[in-house]
Amino acid sequence: MSRMRQRIASRLLESQQTAAALTTFNEIDMTAAMDFRKTYKDAVMTKHGVKLGFMSIFMKAAAMALKEVPAVNGRIEGNDMVYSDFVDISVAVATPKGLVTPVVRNVEAMTMVQIEQAVAGFGAKARANAITLEDLAGGTFTVSNGGVFGSLMGTPIINQPQSAILGMHATKTRAVVVDGKVEARPMMYVALTYDHRIVDGREAVTFLVKLKELIEDPRRMLLDV
Repeated sequence: MSRMRQRIASRLLESQQTAAALTTFNEIDMTAAMDFRKTYKDAVMTKHGVKLGFMSIFMKAAAMALKEVPAVNGRIEGNDMVYSDFVDISVAVATPKGLVTPVVRNVEAMTMVQIEQAVAGFGAKARANAITLEDLAGGTFTVSNGGVFGSLMGTPIINQPQSAILGMHATKTRAVVVDGKVEARPMMYVALTYDHRIVDGREAVTFLVKLKELIEDPRRMLLDV
């Protein structure tokens, strides 16, 4: 194995042996998020020069949900539970040498456009093999998007010493019941793997429900409701 692959393997094994890991799932109707992206993607590209994707929508929603459920944004240090009042999100980025997780800092204070710019910047650095140790340092929560590779459902591994990681998956059109009628809707499964030592099931479910509410009506993010 390469040195990077050895390091990745070591950290993944450490996570499995350290955390009391549990995964909870939910499903999100992506109709509103897709309409939101379709409406504004050209304007965002024209004005800011970045693509408006779903990652920024999910990261912004996650940051808002984390502020409401701080345990999911915490970590264990020795015998202490530490809760951060800021949201630094590690973003899983695939490189030819392996997976890296650069950190977008203070996501709670960023706009979606700023988040897209930061993620795009890390993507470019990863392709150029220019990610630094400073880029990887810290992080209070991780978002991983296996959906770009076609994953329908999976259980992501916690990025230690964080307490949780959100896994996004592929959006698939499925038959769902809406107001008593069967409709074809674009649906995405999301998974939250969390450390049960610091996060209770109620808190994990509350986080996912809040995330679902925000993604299914992105206007809520503008109103902070």
